[in-house]
Amino acid sequence: MTRTVLIAFARLLITVLLAVTFVFVILRVSGDPARALLPVDAPEDQIAAVRTEWGLDKPLPEQYLTYVMKLASGDFGLSLNDRQPALRVVAEKIPATLLLMGTGLVIAFTVGSALGLLAASYRGRAPDRLIMSLAIFVHSIPSFLFGILLILLLAVALRLLPSGGGPSLLHLVMPAAVIGLSQAGVVARFVRSSTLEVLAQPYITVASLKPLPRWYFIRAHVLPGSALPLLTLFGFSLGGIIAGAAIVESVFAWPGVGRFLVFSVARRDVAVVQTIVVLVATMMAFANLATDLLYAIFDPRLRTS
Repeated sequence: MTRTVLIAFARLLITVLLAVTFVFVILRVSGDPARALLPVDAPEDQIAAVRTEWGLDKPLPEQYLTYVMKLASGDFGLSLNDRQPALRVVAEKIPATLLLMGTGLVIAFTVGSALGLLAASYRGRAPDRLIMSLAIFVHSIPSFLFGILLILLLAVALRLLPSGGGPSLLHLVMPAAVIGLSQAGVVARFVRSSTLEVLAQPYITVASLKPLPRWYFIRAHVLPGSALPLLTLFGFSLGGIIAGAAIVESVFAWPGVGRFLVFSVARRDVAVVQTIVVLVATMMAFANLATDLLYAIFDPRLRTS
């Protein structure tokens, strides 16, 4: 178990370092941040002064080492546009994104698990085929198109919800629904498959001979066996939600990190983009680490192996 934890931590550090290196190289080779920051007709001496001020005139290896050393000490640099610590600027957007992602995850696993169990209970029959068709449809439709259709229906035609902005609960409904229902399709298919595997086990056949209410039989005998694989799915779903958050937040003008990332990339605010990527990579790495550890804790076969 200790060896598993150490390997997982080493993998986490390598993942974060690769993400830091990747975003550093991409932002430096894709153009001059100083020229992007200043007007198009800015004189060369002014551009050179900005490069000197922000250390952009030094060789790339020196810039990289300086950046990594500052990062290790908690210094994420200054925003080129706001001239404030990048970490503070990004931190102001985090609560809105956590609220959106958390609500989306609750919708995804609540709706997806219920539909997956229902589909497995009616295997091969009309409810099963209908649920699986809906799961494929909501997962296949692009997030931005799903969001625009909801805006046209609920905000423009029916005038039930605001079309964008935030972060009130009314503003939260549509973006959380887009994120949650898109992932609910994946969860439903996964839960259906794992439930069918559990239902085929011999101990389930024995348990089904007992005179138990249907809901109690599912809760006591089927759910514990089919819920464990959901831990693996949680790590993958978190990555999908983070990736989709930037699109959904932009469509609904949600004031979160994803929309701010798109805005900062357009302005080539190097420090802010690097900070967001590092935080997202770290969060995903920790989520996968937690998934591995929980899997090892709840599955005795992994501990013994």
